[in-house]
Amino acid sequence: MSSPSENKPRALFLDRDGVVNVDNDYIFRQEDFHFMEGIFEVCRTAQNLGYLLVIITNQSGIARGYYTEDDFNQLTEWMLGQFQSRGIGIARVYFCPHHPTLGTSRYRKSCRCRKPNPGMPLQAMEELDIDMQNSLLIGDKSRDIRAGSSAGIGTNILLDPTADEVSPAEADLVIGSLSEFVPWLHNHTGTSEHKGSTRT
Repeated sequence: MSSPSENKPRALFLDRDGVVNVDNDYIFRQEDFHFMEGIFEVCRTAQNLGYLLVIITNQSGIARGYYTEDDFNQLTEWMLGQFQSRGIGIARVYFCPHHPTLGTSRYRKSCRCRKPNPGMPLQAMEELDIDMQNSLLIGDKSRDIRAGSSAGIGTNILLDPTADEVSPAEADLVIGSLSEFVPWLHNHTGTSEHKGSTRT
């Protein structure tokens, strides 16, 4: 990583389904929400190292009619409370409720916010004045990586437990579990920029 920009915070951007919680398809109830192993340690470590924590998540289940924005907001409030109870503050949660072809409501449209488009991280950059070059993103799909790269996030990390030696060209790093990320974060924060798709 390059030297942090003066007076600008860096951020750790997190996809939700598949990174914060186990991806069990269109989750909107607390009883179906299970935190990923290691996510609290990752967030606590990043917070202690001075990163803002920002969640960016596609939620096309709203467009599809599986649940409402109110359902999503209620689950989000509960989720934030779980982080807060562990001493972890999430700076902001951004979500995209749209789908370009599905749904019959106002949510059916092409938009700037649906990943792989970079709208959500760019909105965070504008609202939180984030140093994007020295920020990080963890996602479990290529669309997350493409959104981060397009938004200028310096290091985009793919969480892929099934990957052996597969390192998608878009990702700067591929990890098999969140626990692998913690020592990497300690080793690379504040050092020269780390690039190159690598399986830790």
